[in-house]
Amino acid sequence: MRTVPKAVARPSGFLDDRLGGAGFLKRNLRKIFPDHWSFLLGEIALYSFVILLLTGTFLTLWFKPSMTEVVYDGSYAPLKGVMMSEAYASSLEISFDVRGGLLIRQMHHWAALLFVAGMMVHALRVFFTGAYRKPREINWLIGVALLTLALFEGLTGYSLPDDLLSGAGLRVTEGVVISLPLVGTYIRFFLFGGEYPGDEVISRFYSIHILLIPGIILALVTAHLVLMWVQKHTQMPGKGRTNRNVVGAPFYPAFMAKSGAYFLFTLGTVAGLATFAQINPIWLYGPYTPADVSAGSQPDFYLAFLEGALRIMPPWEINVLGFTLPLSVIIPALVPLGVIVVGMAAYPFAERWITGDHREHHIADRPRNNPHRTAIGMSAVAFYGVLWLFGANDELSTTFHISLNATTYAGRVLVVAAPLLAYVLTYRICLGLQRSDAALVAHGVETGVIKRLPHGEFVEVHAPLSEESEAHLRGKEPVPALPAGANGSGVLPERLRGPLGGLRGRMSRAYGGEKVPLGNGHTPETLGNGHAPKKQGVLPPH
Repeated sequence: MRTVPKAVARPSGFLDDRLGGAGFLKRNLRKIFPDHWSFLLGEIALYSFVILLLTGTFLTLWFKPSMTEVVYDGSYAPLKGVMMSEAYASSLEISFDVRGGLLIRQMHHWAALLFVAGMMVHALRVFFTGAYRKPREINWLIGVALLTLALFEGLTGYSLPDDLLSGAGLRVTEGVVISLPLVGTYIRFFLFGGEYPGDEVISRFYSIHILLIPGIILALVTAHLVLMWVQKHTQMPGKGRTNRNVVGAPFYPAFMAKSGAYFLFTLGTVAGLATFAQINPIWLYGPYTPADVSAGSQPDFYLAFLEGALRIMPPWEINVLGFTLPLSVIIPALVPLGVIVVGMAAYPFAERWITGDHREHHIADRPRNNPHRTAIGMSAVAFYGVLWLFGANDELSTTFHISLNATTYAGRVLVVAAPLLAYVLTYRICLGLQRSDAALVAHGVETGVIKRLPHGEFVEVHAPLSEESEAHLRGKEPVPALPAGANGSGVLPERLRGPLGGLRGRMSRAYGGEKVPLGNGHTPETLGNGHAPKKQGVLPPH
């Protein structure tokens, strides 16, 4: 029997006698985590956030959040003697004079991009698999809030160096803010301390960037992880997996070792990008002054969809009660982000209202098995993608020698047509994949072996599915739908009467139900020309 070393046993016993943590640790260290690869997508965002905190702490030691004008006298010769803000001068100092400063600054920027990208991919995984359903609606709302906060965190950090590129983005931000009805002037005064650009925006953005938003994000991340721990992780359908268990590996040592290695891999990826892929070379842009304009300015990818919305929006404005409302700015500023964020937040509750499904769900759906949900998600991706793409319509025009007006009109058409096309194509693809699954369950796997039957017919031999594969496919459940009538009498329930109830019933019948039944599929078949199953065309199980 192994004995615990005294150096470990005594401190552990001391803490357990006073805090009673042994039972808690023993219970939670053996908590089971599923091992599907897609569950690690959220950890990319988590580890990127940790890297952001570490690199950001380093940068705060040298960055000076001040717009006071100074004469640059640092190592970068082309800018010697140029008047600039202390913020820009300290950013140049970090890049050229602080040991490892450029590496850390670029790691911070790459980690910020990876943080937002990781949250986006994680949100798509949760949405497409239905992991937002009861009892995880609160955690889904926390995730939506985190994604929204990350966008504003990126905006404030992007503006801090006070170079010409970030200043151009800040000018766009000011134009969007001032266009907002009623509250626009107050928000602008809060951010800029007066008329644009003022002398306070960098210091105020700095406080928001390193204190306010990170503090909220850290609190929400903690709540997100605690809820996930308490409610347990969803798992993909498979052999032995039900809504009442979790199949996988324990937190210690398996999941802890895997997570540790994954963090190091994420850190190595960010460090590699920062070393070999230059990003945001602020010394090439020069200091920002409101009188200077630069061509080809592009924001980071996560804000490019707002830039695209501004560029393709027609120049509309209306006058109401003596006030001019520039719809060409208000709509791009509020509608795209509002559609995505509000749609994400409301979807779990809208789906539950449509389907009438109030059960707890701990088994994730395969995206193909809920074609309408998957099609809606891909429509949102297409909507975002079109706006993101046309945020660079000037670069597209220059690179491919296309008229700028042509790209603008194309964006206006595609922002409506692309989501509709994505919906139709995704829905048909999901149905096709469901039919493929049904064929696998009914007939088995194609082997490529051709066999001639006694009467001369040639058929392909099929092999039965493995137990794990068949259980994975048979984990499919029909999408819940409201009953058409009470007890088969055809009398509608009270909640489905009236105009709203009728709409709900029609939406439920379209959204829910079994689109492509799997069938029995107990015995693999040899597929011929519609002939009955033939035992001689079946290979023994692997």
